[in-house]
Amino acid sequence: MGYLAKLRVWRGDAGNGELKDYKVEVNEGEVVLDVLHRLQATQASDLALRWNCKAGKCGSCSMEINGMPRLGCMTRMNTFAEDETLTITPMRTFPVIRDLVTDVSFNYAKAREIPSFSPDPSIKPGEFRMQQEDVNRSQEFRKCIECYLCQNTCHVIRDHEENKEAFAGPRFLMRIAELEMHPADEADRRDIAQDDFGLGYCNITKCCTEVCPEHIKITDNALIPMKERVAGRKYDPLVWLGSKISRRPADKGTPAVPGKR
Repeated sequence: MGYLAKLRVWRGDAGNGELKDYKVEVNEGEVVLDVLHRLQATQASDLALRWNCKAGKCGSCSMEINGMPRLGCMTRMNTFAEDETLTITPMRTFPVIRDLVTDVSFNYAKAREIPSFSPDPSIKPGEFRMQQEDVNRSQEFRKCIECYLCQNTCHVIRDHEENKEAFAGPRFLMRIAELEMHPADEADRRDIAQDDFGLGYCNITKCCTEVCPEHIKITDNALIPMKERVAGRKYDPLVWLGSKISRRPADKGTPAVPGKR
């Protein structure tokens, strides 16, 4: 049995905009994206929104529904009361292009800054072997569909635009953790995680984990382990002593070589 849903949809561009009220038919089994498509077809043909797969796998239809970052295609209308007004707005952390479409180029810029996978060049293709535990750990992180809901909800950049230059956000700190934990990757990524990508800004509130549509445990399995690795290197007295000893020159007449440890 269908009913008329009350929607308040943000309409506007980078200059200005406002919430506009609509009443749209809803049928059994539909999701928010279905209702927005019907709104486009019947009342607002110029409504701008992104979508692609409609199956929760492309990450395109990210938006905020009643203030919560969600995928429009995975948010069922029957989770809301029929007399409830749904407020649908663009992701707040990123600049608005038009209506529900935001400029997420910040994320692509951060992705390009991460050093690529760095295996041992002496190991030929097909020779490397991994434990199943390592496979499972990496596989969880690769479930990411890059909807950027975790980026959007992270208060470090959501509430502080000035932090975007120094802080990569949970999605890309998770990518660094994935590479750092990969047994075939030879690079030491602890310093860049802390110094270049702002791991220290994260105060592990787990808001990124809460909104992840793939249910990746971003905080517990990526961010906290990376913080532990960084802290272990910096504050463990044995590690600290070992790093000091390894930096000493072979003898008094031989200067230390920069970069060698």
